[in-house]
Amino acid sequence: MRKRASVMFLVLGVTAVAAAGCGKSDESSDGSGKSDGKGGGPKVGLVTDIGGLNDRSFNALANKGFTAAKEDGASGTILESKAAGDYEPNLGKLAQDGADIVFGIGFLMGDSVKATAAKSPDTNFAIIDFSYDPDTPKNVQGIVFKEQEAGYLAGVLAGKAESEGTMEGLNEAKVVSAIGGQKIPPVDKFIAGFKAGVEAECADCKVLVDYSQDFVDQSKCQDLANKQIARGSDIVFQVAGGCGLGALNAAKTRKVWGIGVDADQGYLGGHILTSAMKRVDTAVEETIKSVGDDEFEGGSTRVFGLKEEGVGLGEIAEPAQQYEDVVDAAREKILDGFTVPETV
Repeated sequence: MRKRASVMFLVLGVTAVAAAGCGKSDESSDGSGKSDGKGGGPKVGLVTDIGGLNDRSFNALANKGFTAAKEDGASGTILESKAAGDYEPNLGKLAQDGADIVFGIGFLMGDSVKATAAKSPDTNFAIIDFSYDPDTPKNVQGIVFKEQEAGYLAGVLAGKAESEGTMEGLNEAKVVSAIGGQKIPPVDKFIAGFKAGVEAECADCKVLVDYSQDFVDQSKCQDLANKQIARGSDIVFQVAGGCGLGALNAAKTRKVWGIGVDADQGYLGGHILTSAMKRVDTAVEETIKSVGDDEFEGGSTRVFGLKEEGVGLGEIAEPAQQYEDVVDAAREKILDGFTVPETV
C-alpha cells in the first residue's frame, strides 16, 4: 500500500507511433495521422532525444504535456530521434511544416535547436534543459529545472533511512549510490542534490557515483548498479532515463531499494523508495499555452523549481513514510531560501 506524497502519481500513457521523417512521427493517439486536438490552438512540433517516447520518463513526460495541451486545442506532430544526427533534420522539418512552436527535448539537442532556429526566424523554439545564452537566436526560449532540489529531497529520505537503518532491505554498510547517463548539467544537478541530502541526514554515509554514458541501453546501468550493490549500496538512484530502468531492475533483483527519476516510477514495484520528479509535462503544456495566449517569450530562460511546482518527490514507499516529516522540513527549508548544490 502506497501513500501519495506532495505530488500526484503520474500515469504515462504513451501513444503508438507511425514511421515518418527521421525516426517516428505521431500526430494522433489513434495512429490516423491527423491531429486529435480540438483545434484552434497552436500547431506544435516536438522532437524527442534518442531515448524515444517509450523511455517511461523524460520523453514520455514531454508527450504527456503535449497530450494535455491537445485537450485545450493544440495540434501537431512528434518526431522520435533514433540518433543525434536526426535532431537538426527533425527540427527543421517541423519548422518547415509551419509549427507555431518547436520543442527540442533534452540538453544534447541544444546546438541543433540553435542552428535550426537561426534558419527559421519566424518560428518559435523551446529547448528543455538548455539555458538561453547570448549566442542563442531570439526566437528560442530555454527551459531548465532545479533538479538539485528534487535530488536533495530524495537524498534526505535516503539519508534518514540509512541513519536509522531499520528498514528491510538495508544493510550495515551505510552506502548509497547514483547512476547518471552522460555527465551533463541536468544529470549532475540531480546527483549533487542527492549527495547533499544524504549527507545532511547521514554524515557517515558514502555516496557512490557512476555514469553509464548512455540513456538507452538498460544492460549498462544494470551492470553498474550490480557493481555498486556489491560495494554495499542498498539504495540506488537512477538518473539515466531508459538506461536507468536497468539499474532499478538490479535493485529489485538484489532486494535493495531504488529511486526513480523524472516521472514517478513507483509503478515499477514495491522496491521503489521514491522518485525525484521533474515535471517536463508541466513545462511543455505551459509553454504551449503561452504561445496560444501570445505570451511566449523568446530570448529568455524559464526556470521550474519547487516553488514553481516543477520538481518534487513522487510516492514514498510505505516503510519510509515514517520519515515524511523530515522530507517536509527539507522542502520548507528550500522554499525558505536554502541553496542546494548544483555540481558533483
